[in-house]
Amino acid sequence: MKQPTKAIICAAGLGTRFLPQTKAMPKEMLPLVNRPVIQVIVEQAVAAGVTEVIIVTGSTKRAIEDHFDRSDELENELRQKGKDDKADEIKRVAEMANFVYLRQKGSPKGNARPILNARHLINDDEPFFVFFADDFFRSETPWPLQLKQAYEKTGKSVISLTKIDKKDSDKYGMAALQDDLGDGVFRLKTLIEKPGEKETPSEFASVGSYLLTPEIWKYLEQEKIGHGGEIGLSHSVNELAEEGEVYGCFIDGVWHDTGDQLKYIEAVVDLALEDPVIVENLRAYLKERLS
Repeated sequence: MKQPTKAIICAAGLGTRFLPQTKAMPKEMLPLVNRPVIQVIVEQAVAAGVTEVIIVTGSTKRAIEDHFDRSDELENELRQKGKDDKADEIKRVAEMANFVYLRQKGSPKGNARPILNARHLINDDEPFFVFFADDFFRSETPWPLQLKQAYEKTGKSVISLTKIDKKDSDKYGMAALQDDLGDGVFRLKTLIEKPGEKETPSEFASVGSYLLTPEIWKYLEQEKIGHGGEIGLSHSVNELAEEGEVYGCFIDGVWHDTGDQLKYIEAVVDLALEDPVIVENLRAYLKERLS
């Protein structure tokens, strides 16, 4: 089977929920202790075999490019101060993959637009990952690798799924499923965009990670207008599911949405509680504050 080695990361959003913080700093660069959100996504993609990362950005996202670039001056200064571990780390980040940057262009907008912007960088016969740069899974097995394992099992496009409270189903694309293949993999019947608690077909939400096969281009390139007057990826996924096959993979891990203020804070706390350097002091502080 053709293995996915490219990932498109959609990172052109304005981050309005975090203004004024995101006026000058991209929301994708919000820190999770000592790493920005987008670095966590890249690291997990690389762990699944990705060697080329295509980041589709907007006009205010230069900091993302700087973050994944080499900085010889900074590295040299750190080494002169005896901080070789810090110098090695920023070098590692820059060398994780080959990074390509595009500016999002075109209308109508929608979460399918950045994927179409990157079309010329994806070969006609290769599967590829798509990630949205404000959500990720905290998991023992990298979640892109879980998607890849489901793809190797089915040979078809795979979307990530997580269980949510039905009362929140007006915020997500909700999945109707069929044909249990085992290991948390199901065939997708359809996605219903933000149906609400009474109309949702399940409590299983599609969240921002995909491993797509070349068949998806047939539908994406039609640029059909969907929910909210935008070209949505879910519309093309539904068409592919109807005429072909798409599978959903329940990710074994905890899903974090850093595009929401409260959920961002939860992600920071959860990752900090996994940091061996600060975990004990943090636990003591939280216990004192909560009491």
